[in-house]
Amino acid sequence: MDYVVELLDIRKEFPSVVACDNITFQLKRGEIHALLGENGAGKSTLTNILFGLYQPDSGSIRLRGREVSIPNPNVANHLGIGMVHQHFKLVHNFTVTENIILGSETTNGLFIDLRSAAARITELSNKYGLNVNPHAKISDVSVGMQQRVEILKMLYRNAEILIFDEPTAVLTPQEIQELMKIMKNLIAEGKSIILITHKLKEIKAVADRCTVIRRGKLIGTVDVASTSQETLAEMMVGRKITFTIDKQEQVCGGSTLVLEGLSVRNNNGVLGVKNLSLEVHAGEIVGLAGIDGNGQVELVESIIGLRKVESGKIFLKGHDITTLPIRDRLNSGVSHIPEDRHKHGLVLEYTVGENLILKIYNQEPFSRRGLLQREAIAEHSNRVIQEFDVRAGQGAATSARSMSGGNQQKTIVAREIDRNPDLLIAVQPTRGLDVGAIEYIHRRLLGQRNKGKAVLMVSLELDEIMNLSDRIAVINNGELIGVVDANDTTENEVGLMMAGIKRGAMA
Repeated sequence: MDYVVELLDIRKEFPSVVACDNITFQLKRGEIHALLGENGAGKSTLTNILFGLYQPDSGSIRLRGREVSIPNPNVANHLGIGMVHQHFKLVHNFTVTENIILGSETTNGLFIDLRSAAARITELSNKYGLNVNPHAKISDVSVGMQQRVEILKMLYRNAEILIFDEPTAVLTPQEIQELMKIMKNLIAEGKSIILITHKLKEIKAVADRCTVIRRGKLIGTVDVASTSQETLAEMMVGRKITFTIDKQEQVCGGSTLVLEGLSVRNNNGVLGVKNLSLEVHAGEIVGLAGIDGNGQVELVESIIGLRKVESGKIFLKGHDITTLPIRDRLNSGVSHIPEDRHKHGLVLEYTVGENLILKIYNQEPFSRRGLLQREAIAEHSNRVIQEFDVRAGQGAATSARSMSGGNQQKTIVAREIDRNPDLLIAVQPTRGLDVGAIEYIHRRLLGQRNKGKAVLMVSLELDEIMNLSDRIAVINNGELIGVVDANDTTENEVGLMMAGIKRGAMA
């Protein structure tokens, strides 16, 4: 068999967890081989071993039939292995060319030869249909374009084996389609791809074979064309997964959140939200749909108090909270699941227990006379961990940084829902999560709605918006394009609205 990569009986242990338990993975020449598993299953660990970031405790690596040792990423690059990490490794104030050649600079006399590097980048960009400007600054290009720069970084170093770690976690639906095309172009040019993903739809769309890992153990390798999404999901989580969301009939109450003519400036000082009016009622989920960067961040930050309102009003349960401090808004019944769990959701250096009381640490019984009450905190945290199925090896004492992305997200969801808010604002609540964790979080959001709470959900996943929402509000360039009933619209119609075409203007 023509295997370009063989990871044979790979074992890797970390303190208190076996990340890879004698896993064998084989990549054929010219195939896209998906690596599927829950958060924390061991997928990234396995590919990090192939890329030289970790060393296996036992097992061997064979490249094109020859056993090799890969002590670091430079050796991996030399052997023709490249990796696009989930969190891009780019210097934001460098140009595209400067980022791509970093560590592989060629010189012309005493100076770095940027001109010939840019010419080669343009050539590679055209060959693979990447459409990248070598002179653009990274800080000025979209997330999808940054990912293409990461791909060019691999191609510039002549990589033949390409590892994509969760490549679509931060992309819009259109960028995902473009990435799939790029992958197929790469395969057509003789490359071989390892694709780490949670998204079964994407595996079905581009992968030839799929290897499933569960809790560090190999479950099996299957041919994608002859395997259903349901089977893949069951292999991944060890139980049947429901893809259809069973929504109770909606019982709507009064307006919980009312936005009246809201205008908010973005970081560049121009209006990111323009004269936007919207209501979210008790007992409903309103999905906010839009392409990334169209005012969603500014809107949410103005509601929770992180950004000043330029004009307009925000009412919560009839009370004007437009100028209220953040803590007062939280105490009034607002909870917020932020878009970036590392930047705004957790203090990674804190324990799970400490993260679970971030918004209530100053209240009794967790604090008395300015001193934290450790026993009360541990008791509260252990109850929440159990109730919300947060898998933390050492319970409340587990470091937040050491947990998988899915369990970090569950910790945030647990903290925000356990506060019993009247308004829950959930931004990208399932970004980068596996189907098991997605199913769980969707159930929790629906649970809030069914209890008569108001939920404002911001998501770039159109499937998620369509399935969970009662009403869908579409935003484009900071303006509300329209609000539609989820049962009375289609993905295509919402997609056109996201592009700025109002409902009445559609042919």
